[in-house]
Amino acid sequence: MRAGAESVDGVGTEGELRVRVRAAPSGGAANEAVRRAIAEACDVAPSRVSIVRGTSARTKIVAVSGLSAADVKARWPELNVRT
Repeated sequence: MRAGAESVDGVGTEGELRVRVRAAPSGGAANEAVRRAIAEACDVAPSRVSIVRGTSARTKIVAVSGLSAADVKARWPELNVRT
């Protein structure tokens, strides 16, 4: 079942950012929805969010240009942040 709306639901037990999207994974629609949800949560343009690894996987690594690791940790202190 797909989620009701795009949202960032906080940090999971493994230190991962939990993102819900309603788009299906076909055609890259879910990846685009993930980028938009993270961009909105970080108050940046979606073009500044890129999927670094995991475009075809459920678990993804993303980068947000223009935000420092400290900025990200301030939003989600429990998040595993790679620099």
